[in-house]
Amino acid sequence: MTHSTATYRPHIDGLRAVAVMVVVLFHAFPEIVPGGFIGVDVFFVISGFLISGITFDQVSDGSFTLSDFYARRVRRIVPALLLVTGITVAASWLVLLPSAFAHFGQQVLASSLFGANFFFWLQSGYFSPDASSFPLLHLWSLGVEEQFYIVWPLLALVLAKPRQWLVAILLIGGASFLLSVMLADHREFDFYLPATRAWELMAGAALAWLDSRVPAMKKLPISSFLFGIGLALITASSFLFDQTVQYPSWRAAVPVTGAALIVTAGAQSRFAAFVLSNRAAVFTGLISYPLYLWHWPVLVLAAAAKFMPLTPLERGAAVAIAYALAAATFRFVELPIRSKRAPRTHVVTLTAGLAAIAVVGAIITGADGFPNRFPADLLIADSERPAAWRVDECLLNLASQTQFVQSCVENRRPLVAVWGDSTAAALMPGMRDIQSRSPFGLAQLTASSCQPLLTGGPPSCEANNRRVLALIEQVHPDVVLLAGFGPLDEAEKEGWAATVAALKGIRTRVVVIGPAPLWKRGLPEQFLSYYISHRDRLPERSITQVKNLWDERSAKQFFTQQNVEYASAWDRLCNADGCLTRIDEKGLSALDGVHLSAIASIFLVNSINNDVALAPRVTDHSGKE
Repeated sequence: MTHSTATYRPHIDGLRAVAVMVVVLFHAFPEIVPGGFIGVDVFFVISGFLISGITFDQVSDGSFTLSDFYARRVRRIVPALLLVTGITVAASWLVLLPSAFAHFGQQVLASSLFGANFFFWLQSGYFSPDASSFPLLHLWSLGVEEQFYIVWPLLALVLAKPRQWLVAILLIGGASFLLSVMLADHREFDFYLPATRAWELMAGAALAWLDSRVPAMKKLPISSFLFGIGLALITASSFLFDQTVQYPSWRAAVPVTGAALIVTAGAQSRFAAFVLSNRAAVFTGLISYPLYLWHWPVLVLAAAAKFMPLTPLERGAAVAIAYALAAATFRFVELPIRSKRAPRTHVVTLTAGLAAIAVVGAIITGADGFPNRFPADLLIADSERPAAWRVDECLLNLASQTQFVQSCVENRRPLVAVWGDSTAAALMPGMRDIQSRSPFGLAQLTASSCQPLLTGGPPSCEANNRRVLALIEQVHPDVVLLAGFGPLDEAEKEGWAATVAALKGIRTRVVVIGPAPLWKRGLPEQFLSYYISHRDRLPERSITQVKNLWDERSAKQFFTQQNVEYASAWDRLCNADGCLTRIDEKGLSALDGVHLSAIASIFLVNSINNDVALAPRVTDHSGKE
């Protein structure tokens, strides 16, 4: 038998370089390499090939033991992981707000237990907007790989014979691929879980089996052609796939096939030697693991420290820093510990270190992100998610909800309906405040990311707004308050006009409330940035990184033409000195970039109510209020 996988193959390190760079470029420049996430699939094939090949060889000659296998895995995986996670914890302490830091603690705990893929499956989609703020999101793939290696070496040892290995590879790989295709509509499950990713590692295992037992694999007559096809498949999927496609599903077979062709034909191809076995490609492949570990925390925490998206130049600098850190990690951390001269006690020490990191993550989570690191008014905004929003009851997530609970429409008269997106829901603390002093009913009919426009929105939003209009026609409120966050361009004006016309048709009073100031960084983040650099609170008013989404003169003119009342949030929260950052020293005015805090909602709604009487005044039989 030929112990093929034990022989060093520089083209595989070159393939590692391709895999890690498309991932790094996807994270740094998604507008250029929109499908770079396929690099992880290439890694899975390489890992399956190398680890399975070594396992097959050692089981065959009787030298395989599970203790040696897992000791090698610990020496290979844990040193760089401990270093990167530890430094990321320290950096996150400085720049993450308590709620984000507490969530980061959960990431640390899950990642140190190699369960990050399950954690993020339950928490967030890989491509969702909030995922870009999770410093350890990329460790999901490490979880998949290590979970696979809990089962596969043991199975190879039990089966013990090459023919049985092949049967297991075909059965497990085939079942996993079919499951991935069948669950394509359940994107997060399909993306994160080992059951739908195992076939990619099994593809590598199949190559290892063939490499040792089919002599023709070593004498392919068209090796350069096959290599070129493989490289083309990986390149095409990197540029033609993007975040909108169902993935992995059957599409992952494109980069997996490409990786398999390169692994198989690369050792025999002069073309492959030129492209993948050159010094730069091999070195990048050698540092690919620490580079994968470093690049994402550097990008995320750089953006967190800046409190704004990074510019292309800054993203390029972050990649360069990650590359330098990876090279240093490889030279001074990985090589000494992975060498054969390293004592076995290193394994115990590394395992203890991993357990210690897990404890750190649990402490961060249990301490709610250590809120005493920051001033109290910043913490109010960071922790506050007002109960008055009634999330998942009267503020719907249209991805999973279409019906309001019955109590969203109160059985009281007069009745004021609030219709709009989450920024409309943010008005509810203020509406509840004036309701506490004036008897009237409230109907909250809000949906996240869904402005109250009958035309021009996403299909799910338009369908929701038609349901809201039907409900308004049924309950016939005395006043309808409209609010939404979006531009006021020609297409949006058509949507607003359609909504206003429909409401006018049922003879109800309509009041449009303009958007609150847009804090480009997010106000808590801007406050934190100022505090870190000045060790003082942000001034009460600020003109920095804040803008009005609407042109007030144009908005007033448009809604006057529509014959409805318009109330400007901007005019009440901002003046020539800037926009309010906090309200009466009671807390910040915004929870993030666009949503009012509860105290700001109360301030704004009362200010508007004093001018235009949002709620009808109730009179008794004598005509007194």
